[in-house]
Amino acid sequence: MIEIICNDRLGKKVRVKCNENDTIGDLKKLIAAQTGTKWDKIMLKKWYTIYKDHITVGDYEIRDGMNLELYYQ
Repeated sequence: MIEIICNDRLGKKVRVKCNENDTIGDLKKLIAAQTGTKWDKIMLKKWYTIYKDHITVGDYEIRDGMNLELYYQ
């Protein structure tokens, strides 16, 4: 289990625990459950890389304690 920190820079900082074999879509659903937004309206980024829903967390080399940027579409 790894813990990922998502910050939307509007005052919400969400800590989510997931497995490395979960997809980004699964991660978005966990974030949506904590923030109260729809999961398909969430976009996760790190610098200029936009994370795709069908690729796993381990494939993107997202590690424990890593920060991701949370945007709303």
